[in-house]
Amino acid sequence: MKKSLALCLLGMLVCSVAVYAQAAPRTKSVPERLGYPANARLLVIHADDFGMSHSLNRAIEEALEKHWVTSASILVPCPWFPEAARWAKAHPDADLGIHLALTSEWTTLRWGPVSPQLKGSSLLDADGYLPLTAEYVASHAKISDVETETHAQVDKARAAGVMLTHLDTHMGALVATPDLIKAYLGLGQAYKLPLLLDSRADAIAPGAVLLNQLLQMNRGTSKSQWLDAYKKMLAPLPPGSYQLIVHLAFNDDEMQGATFDHPDWGAEWRQSDFDLVRSAEFQKFLKDQGFILVTWKDLARALPVQ
Repeated sequence: MKKSLALCLLGMLVCSVAVYAQAAPRTKSVPERLGYPANARLLVIHADDFGMSHSLNRAIEEALEKHWVTSASILVPCPWFPEAARWAKAHPDADLGIHLALTSEWTTLRWGPVSPQLKGSSLLDADGYLPLTAEYVASHAKISDVETETHAQVDKARAAGVMLTHLDTHMGALVATPDLIKAYLGLGQAYKLPLLLDSRADAIAPGAVLLNQLLQMNRGTSKSQWLDAYKKMLAPLPPGSYQLIVHLAFNDDEMQGATFDHPDWGAEWRQSDFDLVRSAEFQKFLKDQGFILVTWKDLARALPVQ
Protein backbone atom coordinates (compact mmCIF):
# COMPACT_ATOMS: atom_id res chain seq x y z
CA MET A 1 0.00 0.00 0.00
CA LYS A 2 0.99 3.61 -0.51
CA LYS A 3 3.76 2.64 -2.89
CA SER A 4 3.33 5.49 -5.34
CA LEU A 5 5.74 7.95 -3.68
CA ALA A 6 8.45 5.35 -3.17
CA LEU A 7 8.08 3.97 -6.66
CA CYS A 8 8.39 7.49 -8.08
CA LEU A 9 11.59 7.85 -6.06
CA LEU A 10 12.81 4.58 -7.57
CA GLY A 11 12.18 5.97 -11.04
CA MET A 12 14.21 9.09 -10.28
CA LEU A 13 17.01 7.06 -8.72
CA VAL A 14 17.54 4.90 -11.77
CA CYS A 15 17.19 7.63 -14.41
CA SER A 16 20.77 8.78 -14.00
CA VAL A 17 21.97 5.20 -14.41
CA ALA A 18 19.79 4.53 -17.42
CA VAL A 19 21.13 7.40 -19.51
CA TYR A 20 24.54 5.74 -19.54
CA ALA A 21 23.27 2.30 -20.49
CA GLN A 22 24.62 1.19 -23.84
CA ALA A 23 22.25 0.09 -26.57
CA ALA A 24 21.85 -3.68 -26.59
CA PRO A 25 20.19 -6.12 -28.93
CA ARG A 26 16.50 -6.63 -28.28
CA THR A 27 15.89 -9.33 -25.72
CA LYS A 28 12.75 -11.40 -25.57
CA SER A 29 9.96 -10.03 -23.42
CA VAL A 30 8.77 -11.89 -20.34
CA PRO A 31 5.68 -13.23 -22.20
CA GLU A 32 7.92 -14.49 -25.02
CA ARG A 33 10.32 -16.13 -22.56
CA LEU A 34 7.33 -17.96 -21.09
CA GLY A 35 6.21 -19.18 -24.50
CA TYR A 36 3.44 -16.65 -25.16
CA PRO A 37 3.11 -14.54 -28.32
CA ALA A 38 4.90 -11.20 -28.43
CA ASN A 39 1.55 -9.37 -28.20
CA ALA A 40 0.44 -11.16 -25.02
CA ARG A 41 -0.50 -9.25 -21.86
CA LEU A 42 0.25 -11.16 -18.66
CA LEU A 43 -1.38 -10.03 -15.43
CA VAL A 44 -0.72 -10.96 -11.81
CA ILE A 45 -3.68 -9.99 -9.63
CA HIS A 46 -1.97 -9.61 -6.29
CA ALA A 47 -3.45 -9.13 -2.82
CA ASP A 48 -1.31 -7.21 -0.34
CA ASP A 49 -1.14 -7.34 3.47
CA PHE A 50 -2.09 -10.99 4.17
CA GLY A 51 -1.74 -11.49 7.92
CA MET A 52 -2.65 -7.96 8.98
CA SER A 53 -6.10 -8.79 10.39
CA HIS A 54 -8.66 -11.57 10.55
CA SER A 55 -11.04 -9.64 8.26
CA LEU A 56 -8.31 -9.22 5.70
CA ASN A 57 -7.22 -12.85 5.95
CA ARG A 58 -10.74 -14.13 5.34
CA ALA A 59 -11.08 -12.00 2.21
CA ILE A 60 -7.69 -12.98 0.76
CA GLU A 61 -8.17 -16.67 1.50
CA GLU A 62 -11.53 -16.67 -0.29
CA ALA A 63 -10.10 -14.72 -3.23
CA LEU A 64 -7.18 -17.16 -3.60
CA GLU A 65 -9.34 -20.25 -3.23
CA LYS A 66 -11.83 -19.00 -5.84
CA HIS A 67 -9.04 -17.75 -8.16
CA TRP A 68 -10.24 -14.14 -8.10
CA VAL A 69 -6.61 -13.22 -7.41
CA THR A 70 -3.56 -15.17 -8.49
CA SER A 71 -1.08 -14.20 -5.79
CA ALA A 72 -0.70 -12.57 -2.37
CA SER A 73 2.03 -11.48 0.01
CA ILE A 74 2.24 -11.84 3.78
CA LEU A 75 3.01 -9.26 6.46
CA VAL A 76 5.04 -11.40 8.85
CA PRO A 77 5.25 -8.95 11.81
CA CYS A 78 1.46 -8.57 12.04
CA PRO A 79 -0.76 -10.05 14.76
CA TRP A 80 -2.72 -12.32 12.41
CA PHE A 81 0.35 -13.82 10.73
CA PRO A 82 -0.16 -17.21 12.47
CA GLU A 83 -3.58 -17.55 10.85
CA ALA A 84 -2.19 -16.66 7.41
CA ALA A 85 0.70 -19.09 7.91
CA ARG A 86 -1.67 -21.89 8.92
CA TRP A 87 -3.72 -21.35 5.75
CA ALA A 88 -0.56 -21.19 3.64
CA LYS A 89 0.70 -24.47 5.06
CA ALA A 90 -2.64 -26.10 4.20
CA HIS A 91 -2.47 -24.66 0.66
CA PRO A 92 1.14 -25.30 -0.45
CA ASP A 93 0.32 -24.56 -4.09
CA ALA A 94 -0.85 -21.01 -3.30
CA ASP A 95 1.33 -18.28 -4.80
CA LEU A 96 2.58 -16.42 -1.73
CA GLY A 97 5.39 -13.97 -1.10
CA ILE A 98 6.62 -11.89 1.81
CA HIS A 99 5.43 -8.28 2.00
CA LEU A 100 8.64 -7.09 3.65
CA ALA A 101 7.61 -4.56 6.29
CA LEU A 102 9.74 -1.78 7.74
CA THR A 103 6.70 0.32 8.66
CA SER A 104 3.57 0.00 10.80
CA GLU A 105 1.25 2.65 9.39
CA TRP A 106 -2.07 2.28 11.23
CA THR A 107 -2.42 4.37 14.39
CA THR A 108 -4.63 1.84 16.24
CA LEU A 109 -3.16 -1.39 14.85
CA ARG A 110 0.61 -1.38 15.35
CA TRP A 111 3.31 -4.01 15.10
CA GLY A 112 6.97 -4.23 15.95
CA PRO A 113 9.90 -5.96 14.31
CA VAL A 114 10.30 -9.72 14.08
CA SER A 115 14.01 -9.56 14.88
CA PRO A 116 15.28 -8.61 18.37
CA GLN A 117 16.11 -5.00 17.52
CA LEU A 118 17.88 -3.31 20.44
CA LYS A 119 16.52 -0.19 22.12
CA GLY A 120 17.51 2.77 19.97
CA SER A 121 17.38 0.75 16.76
CA SER A 122 16.84 2.85 13.66
CA LEU A 123 13.72 0.76 12.91
CA LEU A 124 11.90 1.54 16.16
CA ASP A 125 9.74 4.54 16.97
CA ALA A 126 9.38 5.97 20.46
CA ASP A 127 6.80 3.32 21.37
CA GLY A 128 8.85 0.37 20.13
CA TYR A 129 6.87 -0.18 16.94
CA LEU A 130 8.09 -0.04 13.37
CA PRO A 131 7.70 3.58 12.20
CA LEU A 132 4.54 4.97 10.65
CA THR A 133 5.97 6.14 7.33
CA ALA A 134 8.31 5.04 4.57
CA GLU A 135 9.79 8.54 4.59
CA TYR A 136 10.98 7.94 8.16
CA VAL A 137 12.61 4.68 7.09
CA ALA A 138 14.32 6.40 4.16
CA SER A 139 15.84 9.07 6.38
CA HIS A 140 16.63 7.03 9.52
CA ALA A 141 17.09 3.33 8.78
CA LYS A 142 20.54 1.78 9.11
CA ILE A 143 21.12 -0.90 6.51
CA SER A 144 22.43 -3.35 9.10
CA ASP A 145 19.12 -3.07 10.99
CA VAL A 146 17.17 -3.44 7.74
CA GLU A 147 19.07 -6.56 6.70
CA THR A 148 18.61 -8.16 10.12
CA GLU A 149 14.86 -7.50 10.11
CA THR A 150 14.11 -8.49 6.52
CA HIS A 151 16.03 -11.75 6.82
CA ALA A 152 14.17 -12.49 10.06
CA GLN A 153 10.81 -12.00 8.34
CA VAL A 154 11.65 -14.40 5.52
CA ASP A 155 13.12 -16.94 7.93
CA LYS A 156 10.04 -16.82 10.19
CA ALA A 157 7.69 -17.43 7.27
CA ARG A 158 9.75 -20.34 6.00
CA ALA A 159 9.96 -21.83 9.49
CA ALA A 160 6.16 -21.66 9.66
CA GLY A 161 5.93 -23.77 6.51
CA VAL A 162 5.06 -21.04 4.00
CA MET A 163 6.21 -21.97 0.49
CA LEU A 164 7.50 -18.67 -0.92
CA THR A 165 7.40 -17.61 -4.56
CA HIS A 166 8.61 -13.99 -4.35
CA LEU A 167 9.44 -10.97 -2.19
CA ASP A 168 7.96 -7.49 -2.29
CA THR A 169 8.01 -4.30 -0.25
CA HIS A 170 5.34 -2.89 2.05
CA MET A 171 4.65 0.78 1.32
CA GLY A 172 7.62 0.77 -1.05
CA ALA A 173 10.01 1.34 1.85
CA LEU A 174 12.72 -0.91 0.38
CA VAL A 175 12.94 1.06 -2.86
CA ALA A 176 13.10 4.49 -1.22
CA THR A 177 16.90 5.02 -1.40
CA PRO A 178 19.82 3.48 -3.30
CA ASP A 179 21.13 1.75 -0.17
CA LEU A 180 17.72 0.27 0.62
CA ILE A 181 17.37 -0.94 -2.96
CA LYS A 182 20.78 -2.60 -2.67
CA ALA A 183 19.63 -4.39 0.51
CA TYR A 184 16.43 -5.46 -1.26
CA LEU A 185 18.37 -6.88 -4.22
CA GLY A 186 20.72 -8.67 -1.84
CA LEU A 187 17.79 -10.31 -0.10
CA GLY A 188 16.44 -11.65 -3.37
CA GLN A 189 19.85 -13.09 -4.20
CA ALA A 190 20.26 -14.61 -0.74
CA TYR A 191 16.97 -16.49 -0.92
CA LYS A 192 16.95 -16.99 -4.70
CA LEU A 193 13.49 -15.44 -4.96
CA PRO A 194 12.20 -12.97 -7.56
CA LEU A 195 11.53 -9.42 -6.41
CA LEU A 196 8.71 -7.01 -7.11
CA LEU A 197 10.38 -4.55 -9.50
CA ASP A 198 9.13 -2.90 -12.65
CA SER A 199 10.88 -1.61 -15.75
CA ARG A 200 12.18 1.49 -13.94
CA ALA A 201 14.68 -0.80 -12.23
CA ASP A 202 16.12 -2.34 -15.40
CA ALA A 203 19.33 -0.35 -15.18
CA ILE A 204 20.14 -1.29 -11.58
CA ALA A 205 18.84 -4.87 -11.62
CA PRO A 206 19.54 -6.25 -15.10
CA GLY A 207 17.83 -9.57 -15.63
CA ALA A 208 15.86 -9.38 -12.38
CA VAL A 209 12.90 -7.30 -13.57
CA LEU A 210 9.83 -9.35 -14.53
CA LEU A 211 7.17 -6.64 -14.76
CA ASN A 212 6.65 -3.71 -17.09
CA GLN A 213 4.46 -1.83 -14.65
CA LEU A 214 2.75 -1.96 -11.24
CA LEU A 215 -0.86 -0.83 -11.10
CA GLN A 216 -3.25 -0.02 -8.27
CA MET A 217 -6.27 2.14 -7.54
CA ASN A 218 -5.63 5.88 -7.21
CA ARG A 219 -6.71 7.97 -4.26
CA GLY A 220 -9.89 9.96 -4.59
CA THR A 221 -11.82 7.40 -6.64
CA SER A 222 -15.47 7.14 -5.63
CA LYS A 223 -17.05 3.75 -4.95
CA SER A 224 -19.44 4.28 -7.86
CA GLN A 225 -16.48 4.69 -10.26
CA TRP A 226 -14.41 1.80 -8.90
CA LEU A 227 -14.96 -0.69 -11.73
CA ASP A 228 -14.68 1.94 -14.47
CA ALA A 229 -11.41 3.19 -12.97
CA TYR A 230 -9.89 -0.28 -13.17
CA LYS A 231 -11.12 -0.73 -16.73
CA LYS A 232 -9.54 2.58 -17.77
CA MET A 233 -6.31 1.56 -16.04
CA LEU A 234 -6.02 -1.85 -17.67
CA ALA A 235 -7.55 -1.57 -21.13
CA PRO A 236 -4.83 0.64 -22.75
CA LEU A 237 -1.88 -1.46 -21.56
CA PRO A 238 0.47 -2.58 -24.36
CA PRO A 239 1.88 -6.12 -24.56
CA GLY A 240 3.96 -7.05 -21.56
CA SER A 241 3.74 -8.32 -17.99
CA TYR A 242 1.93 -6.42 -15.23
CA GLN A 243 0.92 -6.65 -11.60
CA LEU A 244 -2.40 -5.29 -10.39
CA ILE A 245 -2.18 -4.72 -6.65
CA VAL A 246 -5.47 -5.01 -4.76
CA HIS A 247 -6.20 -4.55 -1.08
CA LEU A 248 -8.88 -6.92 0.16
CA ALA A 249 -10.87 -7.06 3.39
CA PHE A 250 -14.42 -6.68 4.65
CA ASN A 251 -15.85 -3.36 5.74
CA ASP A 252 -16.56 -4.68 9.23
CA ASP A 253 -15.98 -3.50 12.79
CA GLU A 254 -12.44 -4.88 12.90
CA MET A 255 -11.28 -3.07 9.76
CA GLN A 256 -13.19 0.09 10.58
CA GLY A 257 -11.45 0.25 13.95
CA ALA A 258 -8.02 -0.47 12.50
CA THR A 259 -8.27 2.07 9.67
CA PHE A 260 -10.60 4.71 11.13
CA ASP A 261 -8.27 7.61 10.27
CA HIS A 262 -7.17 6.17 6.89
CA PRO A 263 -9.84 6.54 4.21
CA ASP A 264 -7.21 5.57 1.64
CA TRP A 265 -6.61 1.81 1.77
CA GLY A 266 -9.09 1.63 4.64
CA ALA A 267 -12.11 -0.57 5.33
CA GLU A 268 -14.38 0.76 2.59
CA TRP A 269 -11.55 0.78 0.02
CA ARG A 270 -10.75 -2.86 0.77
CA GLN A 271 -14.39 -3.92 0.56
CA SER A 272 -14.58 -2.16 -2.81
CA ASP A 273 -11.52 -4.07 -4.06
CA PHE A 274 -12.96 -7.34 -2.77
CA ASP A 275 -16.27 -6.64 -4.51
CA LEU A 276 -14.35 -5.84 -7.68
CA VAL A 277 -12.25 -9.00 -7.93
CA ARG A 278 -15.25 -11.27 -7.28
CA SER A 279 -17.56 -9.48 -9.72
CA ALA A 280 -18.59 -11.30 -12.87
CA GLU A 281 -18.33 -8.03 -14.82
CA PHE A 282 -14.66 -7.53 -13.92
CA GLN A 283 -13.84 -11.15 -14.70
CA LYS A 284 -15.60 -10.83 -18.07
CA PHE A 285 -13.68 -7.61 -18.78
CA LEU A 286 -10.36 -9.37 -18.19
CA LYS A 287 -11.38 -12.23 -20.46
CA ASP A 288 -12.68 -9.92 -23.19
CA GLN A 289 -9.43 -7.94 -23.04
CA GLY A 290 -7.41 -11.11 -23.50
CA PHE A 291 -5.37 -10.81 -20.31
CA ILE A 292 -3.53 -13.97 -19.35
CA LEU A 293 -3.63 -14.38 -15.58
CA VAL A 294 -0.35 -15.64 -14.12
CA THR A 295 1.40 -16.11 -10.80
CA TRP A 296 4.85 -15.24 -9.51
CA LYS A 297 5.69 -18.90 -9.78
CA ASP A 298 5.01 -18.55 -13.52
CA LEU A 299 7.01 -15.34 -13.86
CA ALA A 300 10.03 -16.86 -12.12
CA ARG A 301 10.49 -19.19 -15.09
CA ALA A 302 11.44 -16.12 -17.15
CA LEU A 303 14.49 -15.36 -15.00
CA PRO A 304 17.92 -16.18 -16.41
CA VAL A 305 19.18 -19.62 -15.45
CA GLN A 306 21.87 -19.26 -12.79
